[in-house]
Amino acid sequence: MTEAALDAAHEGLRAAGIDFVSGLPDGWQRPLHERVELDPDIHYVPVCNEGVGFSICAGAWLGGKKPALIMENSGLRVASEYIARISLGTGVPVTLLCSYRGDVGETEHWGIPHGIVAEPLLDALRIKYLVVRHVEDLAKSIVRAKRTGEAQLHPAAVLVSGDCVWED
Repeated sequence: MTEAALDAAHEGLRAAGIDFVSGLPDGWQRPLHERVELDPDIHYVPVCNEGVGFSICAGAWLGGKKPALIMENSGLRVASEYIARISLGTGVPVTLLCSYRGDVGETEHWGIPHGIVAEPLLDALRIKYLVVRHVEDLAKSIVRAKRTGEAQLHPAAVLVSGDCVWED
């Protein structure tokens, strides 16, 4: 994640009123995890499994918090069972902020499969999402995803790629 994207993502979380974040650090978003962990207005819970992170966020929402889950898009597959059981059944709005490995411009062969399944999986889980490839769109996209999630009582996602993660 570029420094400008880091600032925009943190700004977007704060502007959206996110006060609880869980996540599994990945290579692209690790600086965001570190920044959020130091933010006194956001309670941060690191996890070793994205499904557990979603469950913790769901519990936080039930306790009155405004949660977000930060993870790599590969974590969507891990979290999908938890999302289906918890949110499709009961309606829990968790904002998902995912690095979009495998998007156009990917430099690692292992990232390609993550990109192939990310959007179809979000569609299958009925999660509305935005793909953000420009830093200037990142903060407002996080705010919009959170707003949509709360309106529909279901997760909404932001997939982060392009100029937000690569400096060509």
